[in-house]
Amino acid sequence: MNFFYKAKTKEGKVIEGVLESVDKFALSRELRSRGSVPTHIWEQKENIFSVDKVFQKIFGKVGVQDQIIFTKNLSGMIKAGLSLSRAISVLKKQTKNQKFNEVLTAFGDEINSGGTLSSGLAKYPNIFSKLFVSMVQAGEESGNLAGALSEVGANLEKSHALTKKVKGALIYPAVILSAMVLIGILMLAFVVPTLAKTFKDVGAALPASTKFIIFLGDFFSHHLILALTFIIIFVGGMWCLARASFLAKYVDYIVLQIPAIGNMAKELNTARTARTISSLLLSGVPIVRSIEITENVVQNVYYKNVLKEAKTAIEKGAPFSEVFISSPKLYPVMMAEMVQVGEETGKLSDMLLQVALFYEEEIESRTKNLSTIIEPFLMIIIGSAVGFFALSIITPLYSVMNNIK
Repeated sequence: MNFFYKAKTKEGKVIEGVLESVDKFALSRELRSRGSVPTHIWEQKENIFSVDKVFQKIFGKVGVQDQIIFTKNLSGMIKAGLSLSRAISVLKKQTKNQKFNEVLTAFGDEINSGGTLSSGLAKYPNIFSKLFVSMVQAGEESGNLAGALSEVGANLEKSHALTKKVKGALIYPAVILSAMVLIGILMLAFVVPTLAKTFKDVGAALPASTKFIIFLGDFFSHHLILALTFIIIFVGGMWCLARASFLAKYVDYIVLQIPAIGNMAKELNTARTARTISSLLLSGVPIVRSIEITENVVQNVYYKNVLKEAKTAIEKGAPFSEVFISSPKLYPVMMAEMVQVGEETGKLSDMLLQVALFYEEEIESRTKNLSTIIEPFLMIIIGSAVGFFALSIITPLYSVMNNIK
């Protein structure tokens, strides 16, 4: 159950908020263990029939955009001289996201009871990544929390923008292929059965391809709902299989081998590796810990393995650049060279940032031209499908014409 509460801290400050507990007595004990004396506790009554609350429970989440706004605003208020607890209180009043409001309430309680922002963030691993928590923790330890938050915000914003551009570039071919499949299903369900009846009436000789199309047409026309259900289950099953851990290395390998997409995937992982490690090093996180966190940021299993090797190599005293030099099929030569220069000059974070900026610009350029690159492949796929269908229909027509003669 959720309870509203008011309590006084040791300094005499009145705090209030909402916490989940078994009952009032358990909440009272918890508040006292935090060093606060509860003055009022009452159960939060929720209207279970509220459409807005039900919607928030089912669909409410803290997205990347919420996190970006949070880091930027919190950093700005701390720089302006506001205390952390007051800044979070201000953000809580501003947010319209109910889920995030609950999270900010918990942050306020954590800080008022003597905790830190990073300890509060760590309690929500499904919202805030290890990268986020580690950079904030490093900022707290170095006394530069505002700078760390600003760096986290910039990192999130750049990563989010990069991901959106790649996804946006892939929307066009996805829409075209989906439209082609939908049109094909409609033709099989409503056009092919009519043609099949005509062919049957005139006794035309049917080739194998036509018989196959007629078979599909009969199935779709008589079992359309079943067919659509099967397609949805098949697509969903393929999606789940693609994300399954035991198939990850095969899927990731195929992605890296696809023309155009493979090069973009390599550049995306290189940029993500370089930017993440650079940001962590600038925040004061040790190199080994930075690599460990970055291993969770990159998605491709082959890049994860390279970073595991890098962590092991550094722990044994080997140069960081050696791992990238030995992985030219994944990381470009520029990455290895810049890391080597960074190690020699003591400016590793700066060199990695330059690598990240370079490949982010490359990806941006590629995404602009991706539609042009993919169009020929789409034309081949669409042309093959249309050609197969046309030949399957036209071939029996010649037989019909011969019968008429």
